[in-house]
Amino acid sequence: MRLWGGRFAAHSDEAVAAFGRSIDVDAALALDDLDGSVAHVRGLGRAGILSMAEVTTLVGGLEGLRREVENGELPWDAGLEDVHLNLEAALTERLGDVAGKLHTGRSRNDQVATDLRLWTRRAIDRLDAGLVGFERALVGLAERDGDAVLPGTTHTQPAQPILFGHHLLAHVEMAERDRGRLADARRRVNVSPLGSGAIAGAGYSLDRATTAAELGFDGVTANSIDAVGDRDFVVETLAAVALAMVHLSRLAEEIVWWSNPRFGFVRVADAYSTGSSMMPNKRNPDPAELIRSRSAGTISALTAILGILKGLPIGYQRDLQEDKPSLFGAVATHEASLAVMAGMLATLTVDRIRMADAAADGYTTATTLADGLARHGVPFRAAHHVVGALVAQAEQANIRLLSDVPPAALRKLLAASDDAIARGLATDPGAVAKLLAGATIEASLAAADVVGGTAPQRVTAAIAAARARLDLEAARPA
Repeated sequence: MRLWGGRFAAHSDEAVAAFGRSIDVDAALALDDLDGSVAHVRGLGRAGILSMAEVTTLVGGLEGLRREVENGELPWDAGLEDVHLNLEAALTERLGDVAGKLHTGRSRNDQVATDLRLWTRRAIDRLDAGLVGFERALVGLAERDGDAVLPGTTHTQPAQPILFGHHLLAHVEMAERDRGRLADARRRVNVSPLGSGAIAGAGYSLDRATTAAELGFDGVTANSIDAVGDRDFVVETLAAVALAMVHLSRLAEEIVWWSNPRFGFVRVADAYSTGSSMMPNKRNPDPAELIRSRSAGTISALTAILGILKGLPIGYQRDLQEDKPSLFGAVATHEASLAVMAGMLATLTVDRIRMADAAADGYTTATTLADGLARHGVPFRAAHHVVGALVAQAEQANIRLLSDVPPAALRKLLAASDDAIARGLATDPGAVAKLLAGATIEASLAAADVVGGTAPQRVTAAIAAARARLDLEAARPA
C-alpha cells in the first residue's frame, strides 16, 4: 500500500521501491514518531480540526502502538517505505478511517525532521551520561594511582616527570569539552519543525509553540523552508561525536603502548584482553585497538553527511534520508566505546615501579636544573646551554641521573659560559652541589606548583575538585 499513490497510474519498479526503503534504519525513530504524532493530534484538536472524540481515539491508538513497539510486537512491513508509513498503516488497521486524519496539516518532511530532532536529543543525553561515566572511571583511577610518577613526553620522547593523575585529568578536561560541544549542539537541536509542512508551512492555524512545548522543545523553527531541509544539527552532533571518539582513540593508543611489556606501565584486566589463535603467550588489548579503529568510522560519518549536504538546494530532498545511517551508527559507536573504555580503566592495574623507573630516563629533570640556575640570576638561555652540555656529558659517561653528575663537571661548564653570572656561580662549590642534588624527580614535580601544574598538592586538589563536580552532577535530579 502506498499512502501517497493517488497521483500515479503505475506501481513503482520493485528495484526502485527496494532502493528507496528505509524501514530497516528508521524503525529506530518509531517511539519518537509516535510522540510527535500524539502531540500533533492534540494540536489538531486544539485548532478545532479534530473533535475531542477523534483526538481521544487517535491518541489511544497511538499509545497502543507505542506499547507494541516497546514490547517488540509490531511487525515492520518492508513493502511500506519507512517507519512513518508503517505506523500510519498500522494505526489505520486498528482504527479504520479516522486514522486518515492523523496526517492533516503535516508532511513527512516536517514529521521526519521532528522525529530526528527528538531522537538526537535523547542520544545526546545518553552520550552525556556515558561521558560522565567515563570521567568517573578516569577520576577513580586517579584517586587510586594518581600519585604514581609517569614519564611525561613531547614528540613521544622523554620530557619531564609528571604525576599519573595529572595525565588522567588531561583526559577529563578533553571529555568535559566533549560534553560542552554536545550541550551546545543540543540547544540547536531542541527547536520544533512540526507545523512547517512540506516546505511552505501547515495550511491550518496550528499552535506550534504549544505543541513544541508538549514535546519538550524550547521553541519552534522560524522558517519552514529551512526547517524541513536543515540537518546542521546532525552535522554538529556528528562533529562532537567524531572529536570525542578521537579523544578516546588517543587514550586507547596510550593504553596499547603502556600495556606492552617493554613499557609495562599498566596491565589490562583479563576481561578486557584477548589472546591469539596461534601464539599462547599473547595478551592483546583488543578493546582499546577497536576503539582506536572505530574512531575512523565516526569521522567518516561526519564526512558523509557534509558530503550529502554540500550539493543540496534548501528545502527537503530525498538525499536527506541518508542522514540516519551515519548518525545512528556514530552515536552507537561512541556510546559503546565510552562504556568499554570506562570498564577498562576501572579494572586497570598500574605498575608504579616501572612508571617511576621510566620517568628517570632521558634526563627529565634537566629543565628543573636549568630553572635552578635561572633562579641564581643566570639568563635562562645561558642556563639552557649549560645544562644541555651537561646532559651530553652525562650521556657519554653513562650517568643516568643529573643528580649523580659530579659537581666539578657543572662548575667547569659554568666557568666556560659567556655569561658573567654563570662564571661567578662556578666559584661557589656549595651552590653548584646543591643545584645538582635538587635535580631529582621529586623536586621537578614539586617545582610545577602553578594552577594546572603537576605538583602533587595541585594534582590532589584537582582530583578532589573533579570528584566533587561529578558527585554534584550525580545529586542533580534527572
